[in-house]
Amino acid sequence: MTPQVYTALLPGGAAAVMDIRTGRGQWRHLNATAAALWTQITEGVPLAHALDVLCDRFTDQDADRDIVRTDLTALAAQLHATGLLGAHPAPAPGNSHLTVRLTPSTTVRPAPADRAAGLFGLFTALALLRCAPIRCSVALAASLARRDRPAATAEQADHLFQAVRRAGRLWPGRVACLEESLAVYLAARLRGRRVVWVIGARTAPAAAHAWTEAAGEVIGQDLADRLWPYAPALRI
Repeated sequence: MTPQVYTALLPGGAAAVMDIRTGRGQWRHLNATAAALWTQITEGVPLAHALDVLCDRFTDQDADRDIVRTDLTALAAQLHATGLLGAHPAPAPGNSHLTVRLTPSTTVRPAPADRAAGLFGLFTALALLRCAPIRCSVALAASLARRDRPAATAEQADHLFQAVRRAGRLWPGRVACLEESLAVYLAARLRGRRVVWVIGARTAPAAAHAWTEAAGEVIGQDLADRLWPYAPALRI
């Protein structure tokens, strides 16, 4: 079954869950207790057993079992009300130690082929993400990922990112990180290379972000307005 929700594992045991069943997707941030319950459920543990496991964990720390059970049951009801308990979850990806590759202070003029790929990638990404639910973009990216291509170097990916940024000047509105990152992914495929498309989240403050990776580096980031680290929920 195709996954419908994706989980980013955050520091302190918290988690952020991205539901792609409708629209551009919806994020829900879970505290450590909710994340522990959610993680067990996504691993296939029946709800009743997951509640027992967590009850045992808290009562081992001298908590009142009846109170804990009442609170956890209410928490499970909240998860059910969001529709998460009825969704098919994907395994949470591991957090990788990556280098953040900053956007150069001077603009690099991409090669004509990269500029054409960036233009095509951006306007395809804009059309997909603004006219169809995000699950369609995820499905397309996953389909393309099944076709093996040589991995792009960080420099090649950065040139494509610059080409996408350049193409974005032609768009009258704002190009968000989701459109921009998908555009780089599509442009790389058009150029016969592969990069990794990632959607993730962070905590304190809670936020979501999308980016691309190549050769162990996060491509095209500006630390002035995109503070790291983010944890991945979806990696294609």
